[in-house]
Amino acid sequence: MKALIQTLTETFGPSGHEDAVRAVIRAQVEPLADEIRVDALGSLIAVKRPVRDGGKKILLAAHMDEIGLIISHVDEKGFLRFTTLGGVPPRTLVGGRVRFLDGTPGVIGGEVLENWDKVHTMEQLFIDIGASGPKDVRVKIGDVAALERPFLDLGKRLVAKSLDDRIGVAVLIETLRQLKMTPHEVYFVFTSREELSSEAGAAAVAFGIEPDLALSVDVTSTGDTPKGHKTDVALGKGPAIRIHDPGVLSDPRIVAWIDQTARKNKIPFQRQVSTFGTTDARAMQASRSGVPVSCLAIPCRYVHTPSEMVDMDDVQNAVKLLVCLLSAPVEI
Repeated sequence: MKALIQTLTETFGPSGHEDAVRAVIRAQVEPLADEIRVDALGSLIAVKRPVRDGGKKILLAAHMDEIGLIISHVDEKGFLRFTTLGGVPPRTLVGGRVRFLDGTPGVIGGEVLENWDKVHTMEQLFIDIGASGPKDVRVKIGDVAALERPFLDLGKRLVAKSLDDRIGVAVLIETLRQLKMTPHEVYFVFTSREELSSEAGAAAVAFGIEPDLALSVDVTSTGDTPKGHKTDVALGKGPAIRIHDPGVLSDPRIVAWIDQTARKNKIPFQRQVSTFGTTDARAMQASRSGVPVSCLAIPCRYVHTPSEMVDMDDVQNAVKLLVCLLSAPVEI
């Protein structure tokens, strides 16, 4: 899967500008699915039909967009001021590089601080594309940039920008590839605009599909670094069942289904309650008259930075668990 993960993470696709990454995904899933379509907000939907009647309509969602920057002002010297698409911590940006949709590269600089112990605010940052003045600037107000950082293979561990959530995308592609038969009608959905607070892509998808149950497949922060988050989730211990976060309380029946399936098939997994962040599950649960949801999360260090890290064992075990879940009947 590494070559696919590298291609996915290095493809441009901030929220609302997912065309290029959607094309990469479509090329992978089109030969594997019984139906392919793209909805009005740009989410890609691949349908796997059941081998017999009587199963559930199951929606699996992994978002294909990444965090990004959008230009709000060009000053008299040609420096670009910006705001963010999604949650981008200012402390991760100074000295970083970006690339715009048209290929224009740039470096992020910051105003000189009187106190170097302080962190720049977003208003104190700018993008330098090497222009000597406004006449040299090809970038316009509203143009979007993605963080620029090459893929890094550390053996079992992979490092890249946009592993949130291109790793979830890779998991869904590989699950579709390995899923030979299913009693369910399964919708593998690669959603748009998740990094924006409304999760609009997932909301539209769930409304249109009206599933019996839904899972988001996303990343989750770990607590295994020095003085890290207060969470038991760690790299290499399996995918995590996200039981609760500020946006979702997972349906206990789905949590039990995932837990019991993992134990039965001797697949390592973790259980998590998160005190921050949420996923596409938040939007999907409130669709129409309500959808039972949960989240299967890939442990990830340094989320929403240009160098996110995952463990391949967790990735492969997530695929294995999803295949097991989808291959058998479920009573929810």
